[in-house]
Amino acid sequence: MQTWPGRSYPLGATFDGRGTNFALFSSVAERVELCLLADDGTEERVEVQEVDAHVWHVYLPGVGPGTRYGYRVHGPWDPAGGHRCDPSKLLLDPYAKAVDGQIDGDQSLFSYPFEDPEAAVHGETPHAAGTPAADSAPHTMTSVVVNPFFDWGHDRPPQIDYHDTVLYEAHVKGMTMRHPGIPQELRGTYAGMGHPAMIDHLVRLGVTAVELMPVHQFVQDTTLSAKGLSNYWGYNTVGFFAPHNGYAAYGTRGQQVLEFKTMVAALHEAGIEVILDVVYNHTAEGNHLGPTLSFKGIDNAAYYRLVDGDEAHYFDTTGTGNSLLMRSPAVLQLIMDSLRYWVEEMHVDGFRFDLAATLARQFHEVDRLSAFFDIVHQDPVISQVKLIAEPWDLGDGGYQVGGFPPLWTEWNGRYRDTVRDFWRGEPATLPEFASRLTGSSDLYEHSGRKPIASINFVVAHDGFTLNDLVSYNEKHNEANGEDGNDGESFNRSWNGGVEGPTDDPDVLALRQRQRRNFLATLLLSQGVPMLAHGDEIGRTQGGNNNGYCQDNEITWMDWDLDEDEEDLLEFTRRLVRLRLEHPVLHRRAFFGGAGDGATSPAAEGDGELPEIDWLDLSGARMDGEDWSNGYARSLMVFLNGDAMPEVDIRGNALVDDAFLLLFNAHSESLEFTLPPAAYGRVWTTVLDTDATTTTGERHEAGTTLTVTSRSVVVLTRPSLRREEAARSRAAARAARAATALPAPETGAATAASETAPAADSTPDPAVAAPGSQAAAPQRGTRPSDPSGRA
Repeated sequence: MQTWPGRSYPLGATFDGRGTNFALFSSVAERVELCLLADDGTEERVEVQEVDAHVWHVYLPGVGPGTRYGYRVHGPWDPAGGHRCDPSKLLLDPYAKAVDGQIDGDQSLFSYPFEDPEAAVHGETPHAAGTPAADSAPHTMTSVVVNPFFDWGHDRPPQIDYHDTVLYEAHVKGMTMRHPGIPQELRGTYAGMGHPAMIDHLVRLGVTAVELMPVHQFVQDTTLSAKGLSNYWGYNTVGFFAPHNGYAAYGTRGQQVLEFKTMVAALHEAGIEVILDVVYNHTAEGNHLGPTLSFKGIDNAAYYRLVDGDEAHYFDTTGTGNSLLMRSPAVLQLIMDSLRYWVEEMHVDGFRFDLAATLARQFHEVDRLSAFFDIVHQDPVISQVKLIAEPWDLGDGGYQVGGFPPLWTEWNGRYRDTVRDFWRGEPATLPEFASRLTGSSDLYEHSGRKPIASINFVVAHDGFTLNDLVSYNEKHNEANGEDGNDGESFNRSWNGGVEGPTDDPDVLALRQRQRRNFLATLLLSQGVPMLAHGDEIGRTQGGNNNGYCQDNEITWMDWDLDEDEEDLLEFTRRLVRLRLEHPVLHRRAFFGGAGDGATSPAAEGDGELPEIDWLDLSGARMDGEDWSNGYARSLMVFLNGDAMPEVDIRGNALVDDAFLLLFNAHSESLEFTLPPAAYGRVWTTVLDTDATTTTGERHEAGTTLTVTSRSVVVLTRPSLRREEAARSRAAARAARAATALPAPETGAATAASETAPAADSTPDPAVAAPGSQAAAPQRGTRPSDPSGRA
């Protein structure tokens, strides 16, 4: 085969239309073979002769898309020194853009004999080195050369501001596998996720971004496979550039790349952003007893954190057996190249970083000034997309909620815990519940961040579904085959009096209210809400709170909805619409405190109304005693849409209606007295979690309103500033009309001069109405701020 020297950059396999350049980093390799694999399994080995700055490279004319390949790296086998080169192993290219096949758990994937695991630490040579029995090629995955060319047409990123974002955590297979509107052959695939039936659901729900659980190429756990289970969630990455081939409908020789891009384009066309859940903290190779698939055999010490003084073992802060070495230039380059590839070539809109605290561990402690954060903040591409951290890991000091630097948002675990505790009736939760409801300023304001730094969620993939949160006190993970030892035991859940399924109408009614309570709280909170897929239709896992290994009906969404599930879906849609139509429900800034926040004139009298007010059952402002009452489980919140110190994207003052949020987490119904007329003369009910439809009932100031036990009621009144602006415009038009009229012949007033004309329908440019384009850009349009940020 003809070979040319090629180039050392970019890393990976790069097809240019005439041939392919191959480039591989290894600082320890003494010799590298590029292996081309035919369909019949035969292997052609090409000696890679050129090496520059530890990058081995070669160009092969005529080699193109669909070609399967791998590497064999010859170098030191010295586990005690941190080196594990084993040329018997066919290795995946760390920069492979597509991967074909899966591993099967064969002995040949491991560089030590199963009967002697100590050889992984002390062995003088790899197991059966140089013999056919040690060759992993028939049992492993292979890299694939891809065609990078794709017609994106007019695709543009939606660039939805954080404060206008509603996230939806989704699983490609779990969402699509049972959807009746998706053809059978497309279920469980990227094509299914991009199918019009799925997009219609997302659009009607109102979500603005899907956060896809891992779609980087991951490895199936052979231990699980032996039990009839699988690595369903996908947090076991081996290829950081390749879309997972198990979600491909049309083939795995590069077709998955085209299919993924087509899915992204379809979602973008609907105005929906695509965010990837990425796992850059560890790989699927595990610890010293794990298989040799890629990094371990290429340059083990350059990619992994090893135990100081005992480099045969791996330093693990992830609970998976290994952690990537975040002070290694090779690792930092790998991560940044991968992130840029997914943004620039695959058109994704952001990332959620699994166990992100690990990425900040240059040494042992979590460091918010680490090299990883530095390079992300300086990168002109990655710094402009959505960056979401799971702000913890399993190492010492790993819980870092509130500890990430600017540009980052965080899954707010304290929001989840507090909201769960409030609605299950735990004492002394009211003050923290109020903080979480208003954006968690105690966690984020100190670093100059805004409410959007808080990704609010009640449930996620890890734990109970929303339905199970209100149906089970205990986990029921028997199907996982671990004797119930897996999964979180302290779930802050409450079953309403009966464990699991029941026919008791009172318990069922309570559970329906509780589901709606959690959804209402989530979507009425400042910050960025995240729904978990299926919670809008009551998805259950039968009490299993650790579905990581269940690729079956336990985790797949059931789209055959009963009446209650249909009602829940419509309720969720209305909640999302209510949030997105009203800027006061998703402000960009934290609320100002008493005396230093914005105000607006009272509806009656000469007083001023604050941005937010906290009221007790009597409608009076809460005092210190109210807040310190450990048994208080009720709250009335006044949100003042006339006192938002914010402007829209054109610089106009942002004005909204006012809201009263009434929360009752008591076991009995409570009488709330609406506040005096200074807050508003008449209020209208727009939401009640004890009802499936909006009542539209009107309530005058000072009257009482019964709020059912464990429920939420939302009331609203029009903006006083907008009403005043409308009256001013009407008066001005009347004056103009009167000036233009001829003098009456009889001297009597005409009907036109006696009656003021209707308010001008032209909006006041100084007062942007919620729901207008000035207040919130329409879905799929680009705001004038090129960064797309709040």
